[in-house]
Amino acid sequence: MRADNSPHIVAAARERAAATRERAIAALRHMDAAGQPVSFDAVAREAGVSRSWLYTQPDLRAEINRLRERHGPASSAPQVPDQQRASDTSLLRRLETATARNRQLEAEVRELRDQLARVLGQQRVAAVTSSGETSSPRQRPTKTIGPC
Repeated sequence: MRADNSPHIVAAARERAAATRERAIAALRHMDAAGQPVSFDAVAREAGVSRSWLYTQPDLRAEINRLRERHGPASSAPQVPDQQRASDTSLLRRLETATARNRQLEAEVRELRDQLARVLGQQRVAAVTSSGETSSPRQRPTKTIGPC
């Protein structure tokens, strides 16, 4: 009969749980000290734990929520420094330039469509007039079916 090793398994599980909790707490402290935005996803990545596990820990969940409120909402887009932000005048100028370029391209497309229509018309005229003369080797002679 095998020896009962369940106390060792239970002890290992407790140690693993304690280590996981310590990693999560250390991650929270590190992120708070560094001024990083705190979220369940960020803490889970930093600590190497799952988000669902964080949600099941009432004290950690409360601490994450408290730090989130203190630091303000974490935006998904990084903040651009004021000196690098485009001014309203600059944005208007870029819009005017883009609009002018759009008008230029629209005119170019109209011109190209007109040219294409003329060339296709000339090809059609050439095909109609040449079919009346002699049949070229590429064209098959038409068969006329008489009355039945």
